[in-house]
Amino acid sequence: MKIICIGRNYTDHITELKNERPTEPVVFIKPDSAVLPKEQDFYIPDFSDDIHYEVEVLVKIKKVGKHIDESFAHTYYDEIGLGIDFTARDVQAQLKAKGLPWEKAKGFDGAAVIGAWVSKTAFKDLNDLNFELKKNNEVVQSGNTGLMLWKIDELIAYVSTFFMLKKGDVIFTGTPAGVGKVTANDYLSGSLERKELFNLRIK
Repeated sequence: MKIICIGRNYTDHITELKNERPTEPVVFIKPDSAVLPKEQDFYIPDFSDDIHYEVEVLVKIKKVGKHIDESFAHTYYDEIGLGIDFTARDVQAQLKAKGLPWEKAKGFDGAAVIGAWVSKTAFKDLNDLNFELKKNNEVVQSGNTGLMLWKIDELIAYVSTFFMLKKGDVIFTGTPAGVGKVTANDYLSGSLERKELFNLRIK
């Protein structure tokens, strides 16, 4: 299982972090050990004082594919989900300043929350999905997949030119604006088209 993440896929998030708009998808990988076990709380790691939540729409790959044409990309997944890409923002800033990879800031244990999966047939248009993240029952992030710079099928086609996609791989498609810091005792919950797909406590 690979966790393939897309960075800078929403213009408003690019702006809030003062990043440069990319000309092609920004791709990074989280190890499978980054997946937070179901029903488990998220524990803030000792090495960071600035862990940020980033809610994202997820896609689960259902079969092996390489160099997938965009027109066939829809046949490689049946389920859509929602999750969190936890980021050690302080660690990431230090790594970026030195031109180093982000893995320590993005791939640490528990850094990938994967919520419940929903059949894509439950949605009329995958390019018009509303989703949100609540922190302590207040909405802190809200987005719509129509605002992605690169849509789901485009991402699958692009990623598959570099990495063979396998059954069970998960693609995190990017986060909208509103990312922010978590602190102990925060409660997070994420919803896709008004259906809650995950909730967890911060420790």
